[in-house]
Amino acid sequence: MASPQADYQVDRLWSDAHIEQVKTLVGPYLLEVSPFKVDTEQAADLLILQNKSIKVACRLRRPGFAERWGRQFTIRLRRTNQTKTELAKIIDGWADWLFYGHVNDEGYIHLWWLLSLDVFRAALIRDGDRIRCEQKPNKDGTTELMAYDIGSFPADLVIASSGDVS
Repeated sequence: MASPQADYQVDRLWSDAHIEQVKTLVGPYLLEVSPFKVDTEQAADLLILQNKSIKVACRLRRPGFAERWGRQFTIRLRRTNQTKTELAKIIDGWADWLFYGHVNDEGYIHLWWLLSLDVFRAALIRDGDRIRCEQKPNKDGTTELMAYDIGSFPADLVIASSGDVS
């Protein structure tokens, strides 16, 4: 059986192969048109979103998951080796946005959401009993995921998406 570190390396290499697509999809939401004064006096037509560092967590699903779980997003809840998980880091306040996408058989991200983790955290605190979610063991046997129904969150969870999320 492969070690969790080896599994991570395999998953990371697969995910990183799609990172340019993620950058292309997320990039437009990080830019805004500069105000007249900045444009005319400082030669800047575009600004990065309020000059703020936006930390984007990224999770990509392999082909075949969109058809069955297209309205869910999952975040790693628990590891058998006790290392801190993505959900723990997000709850602790790390990362501002989550890019969650499904890759098709041709290698393209065809279904995706850009989610506000501030809205996610607030919903868990204020409306946790209304959020539809379930714990799911991962097929690797070393991790457990929390699967959330995107439609059970406030509408402002979704910053952008590839299509309808209702």
